[in-house]
Amino acid sequence: MLIVNNGAACKSPLISMEEKAMKVIDLDATREFTEGSMKRYFLVQDSPYFKIINFNLAAGATFPVHSHDLDGQLSILVIEGSGFFLGENGAEIAAKTGDMLISEIREPHGVRAGSDMRIVVTIAPPI
Repeated sequence: MLIVNNGAACKSPLISMEEKAMKVIDLDATREFTEGSMKRYFLVQDSPYFKIINFNLAAGATFPVHSHDLDGQLSILVIEGSGFFLGENGAEIAAKTGDMLISEIREPHGVRAGSDMRIVVTIAPPI
């Protein structure tokens, strides 16, 4: 993807128009899989208010069910592929491109990829 910044063409996956301004992120530039595993590929945003991370899971890989002992919320958006959102006691919810899970960060959560799967996780406040 070609991104234009202040009239100048640039091929960088992350473009900041100026300090503390809007950013355009090309997540297609982070599309990389490692067979049989999950790859924490790209820290999209880390601020005092929230953290956004792109994870890429190869088919069959699992982002293990876990929770955090603090207050806050998270979202998990599927941007490519399909699989399952995971929860406590073996809970599974089918997940496909465009689906988003929203939960308290204390609530157990995870993901299992049925196909190559890309997710964007947002955590607020950041941990």
